[in-house]
Amino acid sequence: MPEIRERLSLLWLFALLNYLYADVIALFVIVDSPNLSEAPHLPGWVLMGSVILMEIPIAMILACRFLPWRANRLANIIAGSVVTLINASVTYLPPLFGEHTPALPEYLLFATVETVATSIIIWQAWTWSRVEPARIS
Repeated sequence: MPEIRERLSLLWLFALLNYLYADVIALFVIVDSPNLSEAPHLPGWVLMGSVILMEIPIAMILACRFLPWRANRLANIIAGSVVTLINASVTYLPPLFGEHTPALPEYLLFATVETVATSIIIWQAWTWSRVEPARIS
């Protein structure tokens, strides 16, 4: 069983790959649309927000390995909460309020997997005690 730092780092990598591939699938749908001029055009602030949001899991892959215990635990709880709340609210709330969402079934599957992965990160960090089990070599 990998130690908690490795486990958290791998979970962030897993979540990141799901985020990226979901975006690739969404781009395929946009490029395949009959009229590209009707494709969504996002303002610069939305793109910058997306860049910042994607930097969180990228940075956390390394942060899990190098931060000291207290900072590591806190960073995982905060970063996991931020991306979980944003991902869940962007994906699941618009349909509840009757707003149209272009979320494809594939995108919803990715969003669910991402939300579960980041929820596990939060739980692992929350329950992480300073005492690590001894490794048997």
